[in-house]
Amino acid sequence: MLITYHHITPAPLAGVIHSQSDIWDTEVTFQEGTSYLVYAPSGKGKSTFTHIMYGLRNDFVGSATVDGQDTRKITRQTWAALRQEKMSIVFQDLRLFLHLTAWENLQVKAQLYSQVKEDDLLAMVERLGVQHVLHKQAQFLSYGERQRVAIIRSLIQPFSFLLFDDPFSHLDVTYLEKAATLIWEKVKAQQASLLMTSLGHEYGLQFDQKLLLG
Repeated sequence: MLITYHHITPAPLAGVIHSQSDIWDTEVTFQEGTSYLVYAPSGKGKSTFTHIMYGLRNDFVGSATVDGQDTRKITRQTWAALRQEKMSIVFQDLRLFLHLTAWENLQVKAQLYSQVKEDDLLAMVERLGVQHVLHKQAQFLSYGERQRVAIIRSLIQPFSFLLFDDPFSHLDVTYLEKAATLIWEKVKAQQASLLMTSLGHEYGLQFDQKLLLG
């Protein structure tokens, strides 16, 4: 799987793109099996970058392609299939269903995949220390607990690209290390790519390429 940005300039950043950007207004390709850190200060479009890759934004000059196909021309059905089988994501705002429990949030994803075993799911829950909040509504969890649930949810499905939009901001050192270890295990097992945005922090993860966004 190849994702390429062809001289993209997002509409909100028109006229303010940094000339040293490794991504905006240049040609850059993201290849399955290679892990990338995309870093930039706040306000330079990290979430926009991720949303374009995930097919949620089209407000940009230039083009993005997935395996050579223009993202603007990919049908909703094809995007749905890509997101179910090829691309998993943790949004910066997490996008949990706040009225559902932590366990129900995980089950919403797990029920889509017959190969998911409950024991394996519970093992991830225990490793990231959220077993005691499984039956609490997400709205009553701390933000760090929500982040850990969102990370587990992203690891339930198969993926070629795992997209993380600065997902570790509220994790302490202990759970950061545990999350990083679990993430790498899943990425390596699927020979996939990890693509993470951050302010520059690597969080103990390993990246093949580090790209300045702006």
